Amino acid sequence: MARFELKLPKMGESVAEATVTNWLKSVGDTIEADEAVLEIATDKVDSEVPSEVDGVLVEILFEADAVVQVGETLAIIETEGDASSTQAPVASEEKTSAPADTNVAAVEKTVTAAKDQVAPVVSSGDRFYSPLVKKIASEEGIDQAELDAIPGTGKDGRVSKNDILDYLKNRGATPAQAATESTTTSTKPATAKVAAPVSVNGGDEVIEMTRMGKLIAHHMVESVQTSAHVQSFIEADVTKIWNWRKKVKNEFAKREGENLTFTPIFMEAVAKALKEFPMMNIAVDGDKIIKRKNINLGMAAALPDGNLIVPVIKNADQLNLVGMSKAVNDLAGRARGGALKPDDIQGGTYTVTNVGTFGSIMGTPIINQPQVGILALGAIRKVPAVIETPDGDFIGIRYKMFLSHSYDHRVVNGALGGQFVKKVADYLEGWDENREI
Repeated sequence: MARFELKLPKMGESVAEATVTNWLKSVGDTIEADEAVLEIATDKVDSEVPSEVDGVLVEILFEADAVVQVGETLAIIETEGDASSTQAPVASEEKTSAPADTNVAAVEKTVTAAKDQVAPVVSSGDRFYSPLVKKIASEEGIDQAELDAIPGTGKDGRVSKNDILDYLKNRGATPAQAATESTTTSTKPATAKVAAPVSVNGGDEVIEMTRMGKLIAHHMVESVQTSAHVQSFIEADVTKIWNWRKKVKNEFAKREGENLTFTPIFMEAVAKALKEFPMMNIAVDGDKIIKRKNINLGMAAALPDGNLIVPVIKNADQLNLVGMSKAVNDLAGRARGGALKPDDIQGGTYTVTNVGTFGSIMGTPIINQPQVGILALGAIRKVPAVIETPDGDFIGIRYKMFLSHSYDHRVVNGALGGQFVKKVADYLEGWDENREI
């Protein structure tokens, strides 16, 4: 018999970790190659991890809610054949999520031994604890309330191994004092203050937020606290686009087998404007500005459950209108069907959201960090407008829409933010009504 390590696979650019959400198999279950063993979640996408081999699941190394790094071993599958035909057995001191040191040598023994002990603490709400942190808490007698009070310096306020070890050094004080001392030594700010509890009356219904809803709420608050949001608005006359699409949409559907919507037309205009204003295609990293080489457009899409997801059109400036249309339809369809992959939502450099889908004429969207701009597309409305001609002005019926541009005033001034959205409007208003599809 041989032991095969089922590892967390690489899931896309910049995806370094995932949360275990559910085990589909239990210890002792027989597993076939390519059969899903567990479910995981990254920032917004849920995925399954399949087995690469036939065998029997003999060890589960991370429980639900654990955060696992790419490349870490999730489980051990016992297979038929020699050990040489599979990966080497997991060394006991390598089964934890952090390197061994003298302070936690006793903690980082075999995971099998750790599984035999009932962990006194669990992950709760938005706060996840790694198996190592849970193990340290268990051996040091730290209960749930005490652990929840420890400030975390990891991603999203997560408590790291160093956080809990620093806390233990000051544990002679009260939990509140220790937490304060630990915070003063941290290089990162403490988490935001907890809002006052909301009173619930007898007839009120309490609804638990979904995991995705919690993530979105956290990211929105974090973005507002990070970027200085300002907005510029401009109205664009899209009558030419309206008439052109009406003329060619049936031919396009017959030839390409899918619908031609307004979204790819707008995305094309945004991509062109970003090429002319590359300082809108940037990211902020502390005191540094990262000027992106590729133009990767995020496309905010509403999900059936009311949540939002932002799949990304990679190298959007290199696509013609047919390619853009196919990319938009593919990502939108897979978003609605829950079939997006982690890489589909990574690498965006600028985001577009269509608030007009729900009838809004304009909006003030929140920036998708670490980007510096987001464009909201308002509803297209048929309105009376003044039309200027060489023979004089007259009133006519036109199709118009508002473009709402939110941008980060730390690095984008009003001139650049306004010029960019004006350029998008210019592209839309200058549409060639004789353009071939």
